[in-house]
Amino acid sequence: MKRHLLTIGGGLAGIVLTVLLLMTGVSAIQGRQSTATPDLTLETPDMADVPDLGGDGMTAAETRVGEPASVDPVPIDPAISDPAIGDPSPVDPASTLSLDNGLPQTEDKAVRDIAPEHFGLPREVTAQPLERIAPRTPLSQALARPEPVPSVLRHPVALSAGLIQFGDQLLQLDGIVPEKADRVCGEAGKTWPCGVVARTAFRNFLRARALLCMVPKNGWQGTLTAACSVNNIDPAVWLAENGWANVPAGSPLAGKVEAARQSRLGFFGDDPRDFSTAPAPLDEPALPGGTDTGVDRTDQGL
Repeated sequence: MKRHLLTIGGGLAGIVLTVLLLMTGVSAIQGRQSTATPDLTLETPDMADVPDLGGDGMTAAETRVGEPASVDPVPIDPAISDPAIGDPSPVDPASTLSLDNGLPQTEDKAVRDIAPEHFGLPREVTAQPLERIAPRTPLSQALARPEPVPSVLRHPVALSAGLIQFGDQLLQLDGIVPEKADRVCGEAGKTWPCGVVARTAFRNFLRARALLCMVPKNGWQGTLTAACSVNNIDPAVWLAENGWANVPAGSPLAGKVEAARQSRLGFFGDDPRDFSTAPAPLDEPALPGGTDTGVDRTDQGL
């Protein structure tokens, strides 16, 4: 029993001692801060000590915040006496500064254009007309294009009206617009494959004949646009006359294409194919004597 009392008493004594130590430390720290930092007193000036600046019963301290103080214009004598000469010398009125609300007013100037293409350039530059100057001399010589030479191209294959294939090379006839073989002409409900018909007509015209074309000396890559002739006939002219070609603006073949349009030829007309006629039956010569040979007549055409 006594041991428990001693334990409790010792614990309470330790707590009291700890509290006393903390209070002593806090008072010591506060004393040091008060010694290092003296008390500062903000002095406010008396309103009677402020001089009267406006003359209208309102002092500078009584002026409301945000209102500019009214300042009387500074009188400037229009004539300034020169002590060396003795005569007054006139002063340019434009150079005289007039004060409005305490701010100097400058002379009005013309408004300057601030468009992006004019911004940053002086007025003397933007007001002057532009002058075209000659281009500079190129730093290097441009590569000369090889002059075309006449060449005989054999085994042509027409891919469309005006586009010809020679092996692995393609050639587009000069003077006409390239056409596609899948072009469709006519109105809705009555269309026909004019691109395929034009290709067939062009193939029938060529008949695998060799063409004389103006091509580069060392061959070409990709699709070449050149002028050709077949037996002294220009195939581009033949396509334009028969309505199987369109021409760009300013082409010398425009008149021929317009004539074909008026005549409703080629692309500008109806389907030229005729499906009304049936193939003629094969003639079967009568055998002498009318005897049966034992041969099936249906196989005679094989």
